[in-house]
Amino acid sequence: MEVSFSKEIESLRLGAGQTFHGEGILAITKGLLQSGVAYVGGYQGAPVSHLLDVMVQAKPYMDELGVHVEACANEASAAAMLGASIHYPLRGAVTWKSIVGTNVAADALSNLSSPGVKGGVLIVVGEDYGEGASVIQERTHAYALKSGMCLLDPRPELPQMVRMVAHGFALSEASNMPCMMELRIRACHVRGSFECSDNVAPAISTRALMTEPAGFDYMRLAHPPVTFRQEKLKGEERIPAARRYIALHGLNELMPGSGEHADIGIVVQGGLHNALMRALQHNGLADAFGASTIPLLVLNVTCPLLPDQLADFCAGKRAVLVVEEGQPEYIEQELATLLRRRDIQTPLHGKDFIPLAGELGVEALAAGLAGWSARYLPQRGNGAATPWLDANRERRAAVAKMLEAPLPNRPPSFCIGCPERPVFSALKLAQEDTGPVHIAADIGCHAFGTFEPFSMGHSILGYGMSLASRAGVSPVMQRRVLSVMGDGGFWHNGLLTGVQSALFNGDDAVLLIFKNGYTSATGTQDIISTPGDQIKERAHDKQQSLVDKNRTIENTLQGLGVRWLRSVHSYDVAAMRKTLTEAFTSDFNGLKVVIAEGECQLERQRRIKPWIASLLQRGERVERVKYGVDEDVCNGDHACIRLSGCPTLTIKDNPDPLKVDPVAVVIDGCVGCGLCGANAHAATLCPSFYRAEIVQNPRWHERLLHGLRAAVVRALQPA
Repeated sequence: MEVSFSKEIESLRLGAGQTFHGEGILAITKGLLQSGVAYVGGYQGAPVSHLLDVMVQAKPYMDELGVHVEACANEASAAAMLGASIHYPLRGAVTWKSIVGTNVAADALSNLSSPGVKGGVLIVVGEDYGEGASVIQERTHAYALKSGMCLLDPRPELPQMVRMVAHGFALSEASNMPCMMELRIRACHVRGSFECSDNVAPAISTRALMTEPAGFDYMRLAHPPVTFRQEKLKGEERIPAARRYIALHGLNELMPGSGEHADIGIVVQGGLHNALMRALQHNGLADAFGASTIPLLVLNVTCPLLPDQLADFCAGKRAVLVVEEGQPEYIEQELATLLRRRDIQTPLHGKDFIPLAGELGVEALAAGLAGWSARYLPQRGNGAATPWLDANRERRAAVAKMLEAPLPNRPPSFCIGCPERPVFSALKLAQEDTGPVHIAADIGCHAFGTFEPFSMGHSILGYGMSLASRAGVSPVMQRRVLSVMGDGGFWHNGLLTGVQSALFNGDDAVLLIFKNGYTSATGTQDIISTPGDQIKERAHDKQQSLVDKNRTIENTLQGLGVRWLRSVHSYDVAAMRKTLTEAFTSDFNGLKVVIAEGECQLERQRRIKPWIASLLQRGERVERVKYGVDEDVCNGDHACIRLSGCPTLTIKDNPDPLKVDPVAVVIDGCVGCGLCGANAHAATLCPSFYRAEIVQNPRWHERLLHGLRAAVVRALQPA
């Protein structure tokens, strides 16, 4: 049983006169259907995973509308899907996580932008930027500038976001440019409501097929020499057309303010508007309802910019502040050039007050505004935000003083019972036999292995790129190098860029593939090697049989020519240790692949919990496993914790008054994966772990046997 989006799917059916309530990314999804989208594709990734997840699970309704939905193999294949809009009046939308996804799709995006599009194209990217991000801190803006695409950055308010979806398609068609819409984490999860419109079935769709293909048009190919003409069209026709549409429909918002400080102004990216308003309020420059005393120009479209609009806003003001996230400061630089060319002498500020890098949260913006307003509004004194900012610093300093150190980071970790944790335990033990090895890490859940207690991984170069990234290291390393990737990364990129290359070049490499059945880190979406529903139904609580029955990865590797291949159950630490040691020391010269088989624990729990509940409801026997620690045996050295890092394996005060070291304890939340006991056995640790079978609705003979055992125990105990 996977995550169900039944409630979200129902909200997609809302029509005119009804009100949508929910999250921003689902509102965007509804906006696509209201805009007559004909096809949707993409590759999952936070914070926009729900868009594709909901669309895939809503396939029956999508079929009613004639909308084609496709879960793509990677972002490049999603971007290539948009080629349908080059010749045909089809509105297409794709989605992925940026900036990493946009990097993968860059080649297709360039070849799409050069000939331009006839049907509207909207690329919804999760701009995963800032302290809550899980990717490198770069921006999508550069791609819009270099390739000639419009970039929408809507103000995080549901009616405005849905409005920008509709205008995004229309803007794309008016300018023949693909449009990108960037949504930060906070915009994706902002909650609100908007008045719905009816969904629009596309004129050309899976229910209304085209009879003939488009005629040949060389101008629609991204192929020299016509590309030189296409590049001129971007500047001569497409960008001017986009600017006319943006101005005509008022996509950017001018908020004149109360007039109190009309002689200064702020230009802000639309997605940062909400944080800016809160920062202005802290500085006493706005009220709690969003009314600013300073005029604001909110850029819901950040590329292309409108020279006349910006010049009119800046002319005659004592100063203008540009609130732009990240670096380089594209908007600030372009605005500075524009003002200079028009001989407008308004002082322009931005990164001299606003942080150059990092997420522009309320505190960062409030500090920048305090400095800027102190310069241009000196009559207001130090500013209302100063005491608040000082108090925040004092609280952090006080906590650090109590801890005698700065506040420790709390990095994410493997889920309880994750099948990848025991593999890293085995790898830790294997290196005791072979010595330390260079480990090329990868994107995915297994990247948590870079944190304590494992601290493994020398590089992360891209999704599925670990085997390719060790190519320059292994030839100059005495010991063999290990590459780690998940099954999601294997299908996304690893098969071709890694395995094929290693086989072609005859590399003596070791590859460890985590086969958990899903692209787990992005929300446990299905992939080609995900077991089918029938296998899931038969497997129920059988951890290993679920993955054993699907050998898609093994068959693919053998078909490609891999000769040294081992599949090992993830939770068998001793066997995994032995297999990894063999891979590092084998006489075989060539690619050696170890497949760690173990179903994603989140998916396993979602699958078996309803099944167990149904058994209990029917009064049937249910047995579950619970692990614990015999505190009388535990020696208190905590090697078991250092070897596994499981959140349910922790410490408590020693009940023995003669011992001071705390003992290990397994707390509630244990899912019975058995890692703690397997580690104790494989590493020859103290024998303090026990395994207990908890039986609910036992059979009559089990009750009788339990009664006899209890009687014997009582008889053996002293009076």
